[in-house]
Amino acid sequence: MTHRPFMIAFSLVACLMGGPVHAQPDVLRADLRAGWQTEGGGQMVAFHLTLQDGWKTYWRAPGDAGIPPHFDWSGSQNVKSVRFHWPRPEVFHVGGMQSIGYSHELVLPVEVVPIDPTKPVNLRAAVDVGVCSDICVPASFQVGANLPRPGVADATIRRALGQRPSTAKEAGVTGVTCEVTPQKDGLRVTAVLTMPSTGGPEVVVLEPGLPGVWVSPADVTRNGGQLRAVVDMVGPTGGAFGLQRDAIVVTVLGKHRAVEVKGCAAP
Repeated sequence: MTHRPFMIAFSLVACLMGGPVHAQPDVLRADLRAGWQTEGGGQMVAFHLTLQDGWKTYWRAPGDAGIPPHFDWSGSQNVKSVRFHWPRPEVFHVGGMQSIGYSHELVLPVEVVPIDPTKPVNLRAAVDVGVCSDICVPASFQVGANLPRPGVADATIRRALGQRPSTAKEAGVTGVTCEVTPQKDGLRVTAVLTMPSTGGPEVVVLEPGLPGVWVSPADVTRNGGQLRAVVDMVGPTGGAFGLQRDAIVVTVLGKHRAVEVKGCAAP
C-alpha cells in the first residue's frame, strides 16, 4: 500500500430535508441519519458513509496502515456528550500490513445526550477520516442537522446497532487478565482470555484507553479455551507510563463473531 501526500478536501452539510450528499463522487458519499429520541432523552443518529467499490475506511483502532477517524463537535449546540456504537469491523491484509475497518459502507450509530432534554439539539461535526484503495487519502467534511423530536425509527441504524460486537457475557468469556511488563521504550501487555473460539484465525486488538499511545499488532495464540495476545505499547515520551487495567478494551475479531471486553484483572 502506498501513501501519497495529498488531501481530498470537501465540505458538505447533511440536512434533514435533503438526501445523501455526494462528497467526492468517485470515492465517498456521506450523510447524517437523524434517527429518533431515546427513552433516556437522548437522540440516536448515525454517520452513513458509502464508499466506491475497492475503497475502505477505518475503525477507531485502524491497525498498521490505517488512519483513525476524528470527530470535532465544537460547533454543536445543546450537546453534553456523544457515545459511538461501532459495528463489527473487517480485518484487511495488504502488503504485509494489517488494518481494520469497513468496505463499501459504514453506518456508525452515535448516541447524542443533550445538556437540556427540553431544548432543541443542533448537531454539527467536523469529521476527518481516511479512505484507502491502492492509495490512502485523508478526507475532511462537515455534517449537521437540527435533530427532530421525537424523530422516527430508522431500520438502517437499528441494523447497524445489531452488528455491534458481543459483550463478554454474551460471548461466554469467563476470565480476562492483563500482565503489564515495563520495557525500555514502553510496556508489554499480555492479555489472556478464557473464552470459546470466535471462529477461524482470531485477531485481537488491545486499546490502552490513553491518547497518544502506539500499540503493536498483537501476537495471538490459542490453546483450547484460552486465547493469548501480546502487544507492545509505546507512550508519547518513549518510556514507561501509567496504564489502568480497567481502562483497557480488548476486542477479538473472528470469522463468526466479534467480542469486546472492557477492563481486565491482574494475573
